[in-house]
Amino acid sequence: MQQNNEISALLQLIDDPDDEVFHTVAEKLLNYGREIIPNLEQLWEGTHDQSVQERIELLIHRVHFQDLQHEFLDWSKSKHPELFRGAILIAKYQFPDLNVTSLLSQFDQVRRNIWLELNNYLTALEQTNVFNSILYNYYKLQGHELTERDPKFFFINQVLESKQGNAYTLGILYLSLCELLDIPVFAVDIPRQFVLAYIDTLHHFFATDKEGVQQIQFYIDPINGVVYTQKDVDTYLRKINAYERDQYFTPLTTKRVIYKMLEELALCYRYKREEQKADEIQQLMSILADIKSE
Repeated sequence: MQQNNEISALLQLIDDPDDEVFHTVAEKLLNYGREIIPNLEQLWEGTHDQSVQERIELLIHRVHFQDLQHEFLDWSKSKHPELFRGAILIAKYQFPDLNVTSLLSQFDQVRRNIWLELNNYLTALEQTNVFNSILYNYYKLQGHELTERDPKFFFINQVLESKQGNAYTLGILYLSLCELLDIPVFAVDIPRQFVLAYIDTLHHFFATDKEGVQQIQFYIDPINGVVYTQKDVDTYLRKINAYERDQYFTPLTTKRVIYKMLEELALCYRYKREEQKADEIQQLMSILADIKSE
């Protein structure tokens, strides 16, 4: 952005010791959106005062976060929001200049490698074994428990770069690949876990005109690809005294998955006492707050 008189005047006031003046200046600069960032970066490079540099860094962050809020709103209003795109938006919180094109290219390469191993004659379990072989043996993805409370495992770009993630990032990668490859795997709301379920549609042999009945064949732990039976899950639910059975086996919507992921990320930042980041994540959650009734 070229500097005009107003921008020049505002930039000169960034170092004003009066916080109220700085607040006014900041609000005016934010109205310029991303186009003001090069001006701020240039000012940062020419400033040696650390406190002023911190103010500039804060302003740049606020511009990026303002943009991210708009992107989240647009995504949430979409008729069919893409799960992988939602994960990308979460990653952009930490990496505002994320190379999305490169990330999508990496994702498509994983999809292609799985697709080459699939065929129409594989059973549900055999399809899952193909996914697991490619993701956990070939790519050597490693899962980390949510209890580790490490924010870096919540960002999908780092999963593809470092091959490490948690149940949400690995699960979203798994779900997104399944969606593209027409494999009926969905996230279900098992308490204290993020688990995937292979849900087959069964049709009545003598009444083909009737709607099929959806039935869970088995469950998949996205951390390592381990397959669990219905008996395994029922045993777990009894162990934690969870009785509202039906809700645990209903597929989660895309927005609900992203909401739950943000919720865990906010808890992670709270655990690390990074309150400002936690508050900002909750602002993103508020954009999706209407999904609680879905």
